[in-house]
Amino acid sequence: MSQQDWDDVASNPCTTTSFNDVVNQLEGRRRFIKTGLGASALGFLGLGAGALPTQAQASVQAGQATPQALSFAFESLGPSVEDAVVIPKGYAHQVINRWGDPLFTHSPEFKGDASDDGVAQALQVGYNHDGMHFFPMDAQTNGSQNSVEGLLVTNHEYITPHFFFPEGVQPGNENWNADWVLKSQNAQGASVVHVRLKDGRWEPVLDSPFNRSINGNTPMRVVGPAAAHPLMQTQADPSGQWAVGTFGNCGNGWTPWNTYLTCEENVTDYFGVGTQDPDQVDYPDAETKAHMLRYKGGSKEASSNYRWDTHDVRFDWTQEPNEINRFGWIVEIDPFDPHSAPKKLTALGRFKHENAAWALAPDQRVVVYMGDDQRSEYIYKFVSKNTFNPDTPALNRLLLDEGTLYVAKFESQAAQSQDLAGKGHWVPLTLDTPIEGGKKLGDLFADMGELLVKTRQAADAVGATPMDRPEWVAVHPQTKEVYVTLTNNSNRGTDKERWPGGPKHPSAEGANPRNENKYGQIVRWREQGDDSTALDFEWDVFVLAGNPNLFEDGDLRRGSANINVKNTFNSPDGLAFDQQGRLWIQTDGNFSNAKDYEGQGNNSMLIADPVSKEIHRFMVGPKGSEVTGITWTPDQRYVFINIQHPGEGQSVELSQQQPTAISTWPDGTKAKRPRPATVVIWREDGGIVGA
Repeated sequence: MSQQDWDDVASNPCTTTSFNDVVNQLEGRRRFIKTGLGASALGFLGLGAGALPTQAQASVQAGQATPQALSFAFESLGPSVEDAVVIPKGYAHQVINRWGDPLFTHSPEFKGDASDDGVAQALQVGYNHDGMHFFPMDAQTNGSQNSVEGLLVTNHEYITPHFFFPEGVQPGNENWNADWVLKSQNAQGASVVHVRLKDGRWEPVLDSPFNRSINGNTPMRVVGPAAAHPLMQTQADPSGQWAVGTFGNCGNGWTPWNTYLTCEENVTDYFGVGTQDPDQVDYPDAETKAHMLRYKGGSKEASSNYRWDTHDVRFDWTQEPNEINRFGWIVEIDPFDPHSAPKKLTALGRFKHENAAWALAPDQRVVVYMGDDQRSEYIYKFVSKNTFNPDTPALNRLLLDEGTLYVAKFESQAAQSQDLAGKGHWVPLTLDTPIEGGKKLGDLFADMGELLVKTRQAADAVGATPMDRPEWVAVHPQTKEVYVTLTNNSNRGTDKERWPGGPKHPSAEGANPRNENKYGQIVRWREQGDDSTALDFEWDVFVLAGNPNLFEDGDLRRGSANINVKNTFNSPDGLAFDQQGRLWIQTDGNFSNAKDYEGQGNNSMLIADPVSKEIHRFMVGPKGSEVTGITWTPDQRYVFINIQHPGEGQSVELSQQQPTAISTWPDGTKAKRPRPATVVIWREDGGIVGA
């Protein structure tokens, strides 16, 4: 995710019991975090302190093997502050798809001073890589498991202005013009790159018909309940059924019918009031004001970070008040049809989407889990109305157009299973759902289109549990347990964040045991009956991140037993399972972590075993970077990860708007600026990565 100021500011005014309060109530009865996580967590996936736990029984009944502890043959890494990708002995890596690399044979060569214009950027790989997926070639037609050739689809989340533009150009300054806006728009979205393994190295296939840039100017269909709704209609599109562009593309997902899901996150950062003085602008009405403030950004109180509104009228909300509603969705892309229009899936809700993780229920309905990445926001799941059938590919492509969206409510009632901490419930966001005062959601929203445009307000009304910045969600491939990263909340217990009508952040308790929490945690849950469509679930905390050297003596709630000085990490963000059930954890702390976090170093990628709870550091990124995005070839002999914003956080010489180069990755000391890129990692002996 990006490091923009408004990303971390709470906009939730509700007073619903927060997750840390729920955990605190539970902890008093169950003592579930006593020494880290104790026996409760060890029993979660089948290694309890005695009897066979409920999940193992369910797995046996379902014909699944009981999860076993996994092996880790590589030598775990310690922290690093090098300006390099650091990997274990016996592994090798290659950098591909750097920002500015060609997408086509006719793409212009990247200019090292970043003076490429907007047209050139649309022909080049985009900026700040994030979520990603490898689609084996021919997977669309014959279920190919090709591990040497495929389509690599990559998100591009945002731009870092002092690296992205040439010397002297910054958003809003005297050199700012429409072409720099165009360049910024064309650098975001997603890129589709045909890649092939040749002579032991991965290379782009530049004459491939599949390559394309899907960016801030790409036409897209709007589907689902909000399509054609008055809140989606603009002067340019009075039908409300066609939107232009996608941006703020953070994490991702993919579907069993081989389409790609790109998640629009901090889209409100791009809207402003044009060249007007915000103090002289007023909202058209109280309802519009409340709606904009609830989503933060794009309002008078949060001016545009990127100044697109100064040269593109659709980003000036005083001119196009509904344009902002056309962003904040999940977008479905068919990578195998370069002429197809991506679809904005309004049935999955509008909020700051981090990623999307799918599961198939026993009845073959498709379930998609999602987090809203802002402080005190919620966790959601979508359940399709219709069922997946591998023999009806055309109908499968409609599955995410229609269904029910739910929001999570974590409860303090103890779970029946002795290996779990608490219970939870999924609340449907439908017009018939009861709310306080004997009313229904239908009394607040005229129809489902309005409810989904205002998903956050609907979740507020049903009393969903505010969480600490829900990031990536991952589903275990065998057991179907669901894991989510809650990255941090550095303002917990302080008065730093108050929004009109909203409370301050609660003080540290339970699963959020630190005031000014800089570390974060990973929470997991199990759906009732191992059915992803179930309305009830049981949950626990998998790990509390942070440096154990900082925990106060005698305060056993401040850390997890599976964290030590060597594998300590903070700000968990990216999250994914490989086929064997290893949990890959990626971090996104500030660059200051290298110094201020007592030896945790640069951001890194770790691998955890959900059964034994062992955690091993597998890779460390360059200075100032976030490690994010992960995908594998089907044979798991190659893993692709992304390095986002290398060098971010370093000082800028304001007189020249040029960075002081603490990072020159990946091109070396002769490079004028660092470049986001994809890294491919493999074992030198040809084995499965991470094993």
